[in-house]
Amino acid sequence: MRPLAGTAEAPPVSGQSRRLKCNWNLARKPVWRFPVQKNRRNKTVSSWLNLEGTLYSNVVQEVVDFEKLDESTAAFQGHDVGFCCLGTSRAKAGADGFVRVDRDYVEHAAKLAKAGGCHHFILESSKGADSSSRFLYLKTKGEVENRIKALGFDRVSIFRPALLLCDRQESRPGEWMARKALGVVAHFFPTYMSIPVTTVARAMVNIAVTPAKDGQKVEVLENAAIHALGQPK
Repeated sequence: MRPLAGTAEAPPVSGQSRRLKCNWNLARKPVWRFPVQKNRRNKTVSSWLNLEGTLYSNVVQEVVDFEKLDESTAAFQGHDVGFCCLGTSRAKAGADGFVRVDRDYVEHAAKLAKAGGCHHFILESSKGADSSSRFLYLKTKGEVENRIKALGFDRVSIFRPALLLCDRQESRPGEWMARKALGVVAHFFPTYMSIPVTTVARAMVNIAVTPAKDGQKVEVLENAAIHALGQPK
């Protein structure tokens, strides 16, 4: 099995579960291919994840241009499973840039993965994703979910985590305050409004090696289900 680990670093892209998923994925034996683009700080996966040592001998990093993704179709060929945690924020990219990254980039990468033989596409979306929402963030997440489902993968797994609990390298004061407040809530209601990124990463890897239930083609995992699937075994 050669899964496509589509945890891409594209400008202007952020996302903490990508970093942790790399570590979870690399513990597996199959070949993991990371199509990445240098971000605004001119960094790729290898810049923030040490790829030295035998643990990473099964890693291939492909540098691509997400504005010219058709020129890198080879990076998306010959894989069974695709992971996508691509995303940015409206504050960093503006409204148009946010939609381009979180919807259009994701859809384009998924199309190339499907054309390249990918059977199972695993997408990190968001709690409350709804294509009819009045809020740009939730509307965009809902739209990309619908577009991925329409591509005809044998199996699509959509993850809708709540607020991700993590230590970001970048500064997002609003999220920092929310995480501090929700950390208290999470102590009493751990599956309600937040989830550790380690749990999301573990759950996404676990679902890749778990057969679909009764031939189910599309599965949507809300926050509580992600918690359950992502527990250490």
